[in-house]
Amino acid sequence: MAKNYFDLSDRVAVVTGCSTGLGVQMAKALASQGCKIVAMARRQNLIEKVASDISAEYGVEAIGVPVDITDTARVQAAVKTVMEKFGRIDILINNAGTGAVAPAENITDEQFENEMRIDLEGTFKMAREVANQAMLPAGYGRIINIASMYGLVGNKIAGSAPYHAAKGGVVNLTRALAAEWGEKGITVNSICPGYFYTPLTQETLDSDFFQAYAKQAIPMSRYGYEGELDTAALFLSSPASSYVNGIALPVDGGYTCI
Repeated sequence: MAKNYFDLSDRVAVVTGCSTGLGVQMAKALASQGCKIVAMARRQNLIEKVASDISAEYGVEAIGVPVDITDTARVQAAVKTVMEKFGRIDILINNAGTGAVAPAENITDEQFENEMRIDLEGTFKMAREVANQAMLPAGYGRIINIASMYGLVGNKIAGSAPYHAAKGGVVNLTRALAAEWGEKGITVNSICPGYFYTPLTQETLDSDFFQAYAKQAIPMSRYGYEGELDTAALFLSSPASSYVNGIALPVDGGYTCI
C-alpha cells in the first residue's frame, strides 16, 4: 500500500501573514493534506475569510486569529487562543514580513528598524512562544521560517539592504534554533523563495525592466508560479522529514546557483 509522506491529518498549523499571497497558498497546501489551519495576520476580516474559504474547500477545521507579531503580549495571547482551541500546535510557518526598497544610502533608520522588527524579531517572537506553549511540552514540532533568496545573496537590481539583512538574520536564526531545539523533537528550517507574485511584489515584478532582468538572472527565465512553494512547505512540515533540520531551502528557479 502506498504511503502518503505528506499526510498531515489531525495536525494543527499556525501560518502567519496568512491574509493574502504566499501565506494563504501554503495554508491551503497543508489543508489539502488534512491539516487544521490557524490563519494569523493583523486584519481580522481577511483571516476570517481565508479560514472560511479553506474550511469550505478542504473540509478541515480552520480559524482566524489576529496577531501583531511585533507585540510580545499579543503573540502570547494569540498562541494561548490556539492552545485553548486545539490543545496543540504541530507546525508553525513564520511567513509574515515586509520589504523596504530604496538605495542603501537613502534608507532611513525607521525603515531599517521596521524591517528588523517585523521580519526578524517577529519571527523569533512567534517561534519562541509556540515553542514554549506547545512544542517543547509536546516534544514535537515543525517550524518553517520564510526567509528569502535575498537572505543568501545580494542583488544589483533593487536596493533593499534592510530586507537582505533581516532575511539573512532569519536564515541564521533558523540554524540557531535548530541547534538548540533539535534534540527536543523540534525541527527548524527555512525556505528562501525567489521571485513570486505577492501584493508587495506585484508592481515591481510587472515592470518591463524587472521582467528583462529576470530572464537574464534566473536560469529558468521566469518568476515562480502560484503553488510552486507548496511542496517545499509540505516537505518540511511532514512528520517524515524528521532528520531535516537547520536548512535554508531556496525555491528560486536557480537564481542562487549562479
